[in-house]
Amino acid sequence: MAKISSTVGTLCVLFLLQTGCAAVPNDRQAKAASPAVKELSKTTQSWDGKILPAYPQGQPEITILRITIPAGARLATHKHPVINAGVLLSGQLTVVTKDGKELHLKAGEPIVEVVNTLHYGFNPGDVPAEIVVFYAGTTGAPITIVEQGQETAAVPLAE
Repeated sequence: MAKISSTVGTLCVLFLLQTGCAAVPNDRQAKAASPAVKELSKTTQSWDGKILPAYPQGQPEITILRITIPAGARLATHKHPVINAGVLLSGQLTVVTKDGKELHLKAGEPIVEVVNTLHYGFNPGDVPAEIVVFYAGTTGAPITIVEQGQETAAVPLAE
């Protein structure tokens, strides 16, 4: 009886392998199931070419913001005292520094933002611009400082 059970078990396994029910993915299937990784940015400089500062001392705090900037809107002039980077998910965004340097972003493009440099962003397009930004700060410290005498634009800037 044990020999019959063993033979039937072996036949079942062979049948499953033959029909593909227990098939191991071939190379093409395995590649399709593998995660795709695309490096968007790896740098020691902000978009304007300046070297990024050292991380501040203290308890690290990461802030991730998803910001929507309406079509035609301009943000208040501001600066970030911490390193931050983002990816524009949709729309267009232009970033302008106080000294006139400009960066034009399209959907899918990354930005390593300027640090301690006054700048503003505006959406020159006719659809909202949506960006996700990661800030590497410390607890209790601001991630954005609006230039004095300016009101926050249509999209509030995190403090």
